[in-house]
Amino acid sequence: MYFVRPPNYMKKKLICAMSFCLFSGIVALAQDPNFSQFFASPLTLNPALTGKFDGVYRVAGNYRNQWPTINNAFTTYTASFDAGIMKNRIPEYDQFGIGVLGFADDAGNGVLKNNAMAISLAYHKALDENGYHQLGVGFQGAYVGKRLDVTKVTFEDQLTPSGFTGATSEIFPGQRVSVSYFDMNAGILYNGSTNGNNNFYLGASMYHINRPKESFQGDQFFSLSGRVTLQAGGKIPAGQYNYFHFSANYSRQANATNTVIGGAYALNVNSDENNPTNVYLGSWYRLGDAIIPYVGLEFGEFHIGATYDVNISSLKPGSNMRGGAEISLIYIKKPVDPNAKKLNCPKF
Repeated sequence: MYFVRPPNYMKKKLICAMSFCLFSGIVALAQDPNFSQFFASPLTLNPALTGKFDGVYRVAGNYRNQWPTINNAFTTYTASFDAGIMKNRIPEYDQFGIGVLGFADDAGNGVLKNNAMAISLAYHKALDENGYHQLGVGFQGAYVGKRLDVTKVTFEDQLTPSGFTGATSEIFPGQRVSVSYFDMNAGILYNGSTNGNNNFYLGASMYHINRPKESFQGDQFFSLSGRVTLQAGGKIPAGQYNYFHFSANYSRQANATNTVIGGAYALNVNSDENNPTNVYLGSWYRLGDAIIPYVGLEFGEFHIGATYDVNISSLKPGSNMRGGAEISLIYIKKPVDPNAKKLNCPKF
């Protein structure tokens, strides 16, 4: 399938039809939203990443506007908070993390709204006396609510020779219909280092373990397809202060797959190893879909990142090669005690 740029007078009608197609695809296939900066959204990537950072607590936020040329096709927001707990009651290099996640996704210019709140727990067990190697397991429970605004939907059977002026035979119980359910996710993560300066990790997560059921019409339920995600990455020193970061993420849900791989170079511009100011330049690639340039800035306790998907798939005539803009922000509160134990944690 490919899209052709329509004449101006047809754009609005085409967008109405496409909006319904977009939300129909979500309801039918139940594919989860995803971020190009998957590494900057830890609690949506793997529940085992809960509490997996070097600091007192972490706050993360993400915003993504996918396919902006198609009338706000998908707009996604997340906000999360996680922290390590019981640090004085567990072994020195172990970490027990707890976190909370808020998620919102609007599809088809607000036709379908998807909101969720989740709580996650993870425990990371040190496998050696220096804490260079750790194995973590995490669990996440979420309450999910989805709402469909039928007043904003144009159906195929409303198309007449005069435009979308006919009546639809589709029947819904109300102008705004909703569904809610409990969702269960879990993950496992291994991370390690050979000398404390480099880092590498490998993880796997499973979403919708309980296969929750969805329906907007009350009588035809279907089970939400499980999603399996594999992630890997690491950092390698490049000189005295600089690093090269690399990461990859693969996910599969029903018959849909998503593979992203790439890396970024971190340039330390203040030559301070303990409190660096790093400028990140790099790119990721989503197989068969988009090139994703990345720029980031890390200073003090903040890390800001921005990407822009350049669509190179068969959709590019319709998307004008604009896959979507994405912004991430991570704040990690550093320990007051400069001698506090440091954890060997993945960053990308």
